[in-house]
Amino acid sequence: MSNPIQSLIDTGTKLYLDSVEPSELDKNLSWGAVGATSNPAIISGIVAEGSLDSDIESLLGDGLSDEDVAWELTDRLVSAAEQKLMPTFKSSGGNTGWVSFELDPLLEDPDAAMSDAQRTEQYIELGKKWAKGHPNRMIKVPASKAGLAALEELAAASITLNVTLMFTADQYLAARDAIWRGAQRRTDGLDQFKSVYSIFISRIDVYTEKHVSELSDDAQGLVGILNAKRIWKMNQEFWADKNCPLEQELIFASTGTKKPEDAPWKYVQALAGSDIQTNPPATNEAVAESDVSFTRTVDQMPDASIAKEIDEKLDVQDMHDFLMAEGIDKFVKPQRSLIALIADKRKELSPAG
Repeated sequence: MSNPIQSLIDTGTKLYLDSVEPSELDKNLSWGAVGATSNPAIISGIVAEGSLDSDIESLLGDGLSDEDVAWELTDRLVSAAEQKLMPTFKSSGGNTGWVSFELDPLLEDPDAAMSDAQRTEQYIELGKKWAKGHPNRMIKVPASKAGLAALEELAAASITLNVTLMFTADQYLAARDAIWRGAQRRTDGLDQFKSVYSIFISRIDVYTEKHVSELSDDAQGLVGILNAKRIWKMNQEFWADKNCPLEQELIFASTGTKKPEDAPWKYVQALAGSDIQTNPPATNEAVAESDVSFTRTVDQMPDASIAKEIDEKLDVQDMHDFLMAEGIDKFVKPQRSLIALIADKRKELSPAG
């Protein structure tokens, strides 16, 4: 096993892979990863490689639409990852070994003729559909208005949730409180209750670089880390007295660096020591090939003067509004691209169709 990755795991970090590509997953499991996640961009990458062409051809032969083929392939890939992680799930009593399945991003399409109430209804319906029969599948719901409104009912239905597209503390608080309300309504009690909250990191620093240029060099590039650590602390304090057998955790997401001059493990290193890191394959590869020895840093805050400067210069509401609008766009487009890719495969594999 890679020593740098083992040193990261030894700090208390649970390593997840931001992919369900079979060979990448196998490699990361050998390194000690205990979970994985999927999204349409990941599925598109796997489909584009051509390894699923025979599956696609068969599904097209069954008369499935492009959209239905996309979802069938997603379900199969996530299910295969779940089977690989089932031993981890069982040995941990359900605390790890999860694979996240993202609900239909097109529900957030601004051009769709749907009210927020209709979107919420669809999230609940689809969450129940895709969770059924999958004990170690997390259902991924965005922290949009409609997504947040669906969380209580999904949690009450004993569905394990990963709240994604989350940038700010207000989103975290709304999601956490809704899920906790729902969890207390579960008919099967809290023994298997698990929830995670995906806090995006690097997108925040990309935002401040462009839109909060008045930050000093010392503060620039630390906003995402400070934000994540503060929310982590809130999460630790909230669940401390709730007597839940399983951990209710943050997922540190968007951990790939965007600036060439940053070490690829910048965010991995800054948030080591607790909860879950869902890292892109390239990030875990860079960590594995490094000579870094990780130590617990998740509870070490930036210097007080830096935190004060960030609080004074950052308009959190503006950041929230911008990143959510951008995030919804990045949420919707990959699903459209996946469906378009299936349409191209239809022409390639079934010329008469």
